[in-house]
Amino acid sequence: MGLYVETVIRTGMDELWERSQDPAQHQRWDLRFTSIDYLPRADGEPQRFRYATRVLPFLSVAGTGISAGERHRPDGTRVSALRFASGHPLSLLAEGSGYWRYVPGPDGIRFLTGYDYRPRWGRFGALADRLVFRPLMGWGTAWSFDRLRLWCERGTPPGRALARALAETALRALLCAAVLAYAPLAAALPVLAAALLLPPLPGTPAARRCLRTPPGRTTVTAPRLLTTLEPS
Repeated sequence: MGLYVETVIRTGMDELWERSQDPAQHQRWDLRFTSIDYLPRADGEPQRFRYATRVLPFLSVAGTGISAGERHRPDGTRVSALRFASGHPLSLLAEGSGYWRYVPGPDGIRFLTGYDYRPRWGRFGALADRLVFRPLMGWGTAWSFDRLRLWCERGTPPGRALARALAETALRALLCAAVLAYAPLAAALPVLAAALLLPPLPGTPAARRCLRTPPGRTTVTAPRLLTTLEPS
């Protein structure tokens, strides 16, 4: 898989599963989606869904997908897999697939994802994806995972966590502007470095708290469940 994100969340397995699998809860913390809606299905069939992401106040990019999950595995882990696609002409993402793993451990549940996708728009799309879109997707996934962690561990609602992140970013920006306007450059540099490099407050989501590569350089493989899903 092209993108990988992992965090450890100190919560119950059932709570983490519901907050990541229930569309109404999932869309609250995942920055990549504005809405997620399950479509009707027959018993025993994989779940099809529709998603949308608002890229501008007046513009949303929509797509569809199919997913399946395994809640009861012999080793105590859980897994879900999905395939997704968007036919929207403004969507750089054409189609892709991914998975989530839930691995219980002594310090909490290792919650990790691996996913990849095919961009459209030919060479321009490939370049835009490599330089801009893919790094943003990786950052957005990690930031969202930390927002989910704060919700599960501290009870911080996702909306409040976003407000804290925006407020802290605004305060850092104002501090930088004030220092540049009123202080000599030599005195301003340490303050600017601190404002830009110091980690966010413990109650503010931060992508840097998540792993972005598998630990110990282990080989990552998609779950077998993914092979059972037809392209969406």
